[in-house]
Amino acid sequence: MDVTDYCNNVGIELTAWKAKLYDMIRKIDSLPSGAKEKMLGSVGDLHNVVTELEDRINSLKNECPTEWSPQKKEIDDAHVDMRSKYEEAMDSIGKAAPVSVPG
Repeated sequence: MDVTDYCNNVGIELTAWKAKLYDMIRKIDSLPSGAKEKMLGSVGDLHNVVTELEDRINSLKNECPTEWSPQKKEIDDAHVDMRSKYEEAMDSIGKAAPVSVPG
C-alpha cells in the first residue's frame, strides 16, 4: 500500500472514531446526574482520547512519514485500546439508562 494512501485511510478511520467518541460523550451528557457522575472519569479519558486522535489526524495530514512502521504499531495498539474503552463506556451507558438514551 502506498504511504499516502495508508495515511489517508488511517485518517479517515480515526476521524470516524472521533465522531463515535463525540457521540458517546453526548450520550453521557444526556444521562441522569447520578449516572453521569459515576462516569466522570471515563468522560475525562474520552476527552483525552479525542485530543490524541486530533493530534494523530493532523500529523497524518501534514507529516505523512515515508517510513511508517513505528507509527503503524502505535496506531494499531491505540486502536485496540480505544475500542476496548469505547465498548466499556457504551456498556456503562447502557446500564445507566438502557431505555432513555437514544441509539
